[in-house]
Amino acid sequence: MPAITLPDGSVRRFDGPVTGTTVAESIGPGLARAALAMKLDGALVDLATPIAQDAAIVFVTRKDPDALELIRHDAAHVLAEAVQALFPGTQVTIGPSIENGFYYDFARNEPFTPEDFPAIEAKMREIVAANAPFVRQVVDREEAISAFSEKGEKYKAELIQDLPRDVPISLYRQGDWLDLCRGPHMRSTGDVGQAFKLMKVAGAYWRGDHRNAMLSRIYGTAWRDQKELDAYLHMLEEAEKRDHRRIGRELGLFHMQEEAVGSVFWHPKGWKIYRTAEDYMRRRLDEAGYQEVKTPQLVDRALWEQSGHWEKFRDNMFIAQVEDENRTYALKPMNCPGAVMIFRQGIRSYRELPLRLAEFGACHRYEPSGALHGIMRVRGFLQDDAHIFCTEAQVADETVRFVDLLSSIYRDFGFPEFRVKFSDRPAVRAGSDAVWDRAEAALKEACATAGVDYTLNPGEGAFYGPKLEFVLRDAIGRDWQCGTLQVDFVLPERLDAEYVGEDGARHRPVMLHRAILGSFERFLGILIEQYAGRFPLWLAPVQVAVATIVSDADAYAEEVAAALRAAGLTVKIDLSNQKINAKVRDHSLQRVPAIAVVGRREAEERKVALRRLGGEAQEVLPLAEVVARLATEATPPDLIRAAHP
Repeated sequence: MPAITLPDGSVRRFDGPVTGTTVAESIGPGLARAALAMKLDGALVDLATPIAQDAAIVFVTRKDPDALELIRHDAAHVLAEAVQALFPGTQVTIGPSIENGFYYDFARNEPFTPEDFPAIEAKMREIVAANAPFVRQVVDREEAISAFSEKGEKYKAELIQDLPRDVPISLYRQGDWLDLCRGPHMRSTGDVGQAFKLMKVAGAYWRGDHRNAMLSRIYGTAWRDQKELDAYLHMLEEAEKRDHRRIGRELGLFHMQEEAVGSVFWHPKGWKIYRTAEDYMRRRLDEAGYQEVKTPQLVDRALWEQSGHWEKFRDNMFIAQVEDENRTYALKPMNCPGAVMIFRQGIRSYRELPLRLAEFGACHRYEPSGALHGIMRVRGFLQDDAHIFCTEAQVADETVRFVDLLSSIYRDFGFPEFRVKFSDRPAVRAGSDAVWDRAEAALKEACATAGVDYTLNPGEGAFYGPKLEFVLRDAIGRDWQCGTLQVDFVLPERLDAEYVGEDGARHRPVMLHRAILGSFERFLGILIEQYAGRFPLWLAPVQVAVATIVSDADAYAEEVAAALRAAGLTVKIDLSNQKINAKVRDHSLQRVPAIAVVGRREAEERKVALRRLGGEAQEVLPLAEVVARLATEATPPDLIRAAHP
């Protein structure tokens, strides 16, 4: 006689085993129509799952966040059925839900193309309209292998063969179509709805191994309703317009080429943005009590072995073999061991803690060429790293300081919103469970002290400690993980870092690894897309263009440009013989925030006609006022605060 506890705390009792469907019907016809799945004691399961003993359940309806994953998972099954119906002989492999959508990998002699999408989508809509129930059945392992093998589905047979022996083999049927799947699913294909769209095709190796067969992957997106789908497609259109690679070319910020795969050639304007951001960060760190250091690029493998990075990251390191020394060096993929080496020089006292060592550290990591993406994913990058050596009792205060600093910096760059994920111990890690218990408890206590709300990101911590991940929301609603804070009890032990405590004994410091921007290259790519190249005046590579209407104003234009430069602004002067409308258009296309137009009248009256990027109107102002106004606007936010505390 199971007792079912509902979210409001009420309890319903039944004479025998029930399903979620039965419970929903007992509550009311509205819930019975709306419920797609349920959480049974916290685990997401089918509504048809039998409940034979006391349990707590929460019904999942279309409005709930969990519904999106279910819709996308079921859409992948609908896609696979449609493909096999239209293209006989195609084998199915795997088809998971992913962020914003789903995909399915197919084995077929001829790869799919986008031209196949209309027919596949039409067939998918037929399958959704048929509203076939999803029916789960658990089968014998050997029978399942035999059945899929007889159907020519060798990939499915291989998947079943490789599953752990204690994992039940579950199949899901929708009409006459059957697939291997652990679930859960919604009630029927009709629950997928019509708000889906196929997006692109790509090649994918079976099980991600280049030695295996190349499969044809079809990506799709699926949402709860057409409004959500339309909003997502609009966001993609906006993202295409804002693509940092295209804007980088148009504005001449940077380029990349085959002779330096994964590394950036910064052009003058791009490097100006880079330097402005770096100078800003350096001032903020100085103000926050950090001491800047610099550590070597090439480090003997012995240090990486001692730290544990060699075992964990060897495949991502660039190696240099020095024959006459018979030594192996690695270009550093991260900065933390170097920071410990600096901490270890001399005898450290508890009076020096917390010791905040910052480094704008150049790192190199081997990323597969297929994973590279403009300046967002590169092989050579600068990390705005810092390592804080402190006592366990200081972790909470340092976390509060860090979150305050990070929040202020993100606001200055135009990101008022961020959320936090708590990533706990991964399956493969260094350090004992007891050490991890201490580290995770310390970080959770620090979050409570700092007032940081977080969502759990299970198993995604660093190999040496748990971490907080700070995720930005950009102007078109995309999320970007940038900042991190990691609590590390492991590396100080491995690398023998210690300090003399107040008791005169030797102690291990706690090491806080932290970054705010993360990779400079990636963050600048995010900034380019955030602003679509229309940077605020303090970040813009060219802040003012001075353009003449007639050549008689050339001398005055030079004077205006000189006055602006003397006030610290970056100025481009345009004395060409183009018409002024063409000049304004050209500088607007280059996203110059301010255009100072001068002609005979402006020269005579010592004034400037000031135009703003994207605006049609202009203000005619005295030169001194224009210089003062633009100089104020071009002042970085931290310097404005310093001038007006």
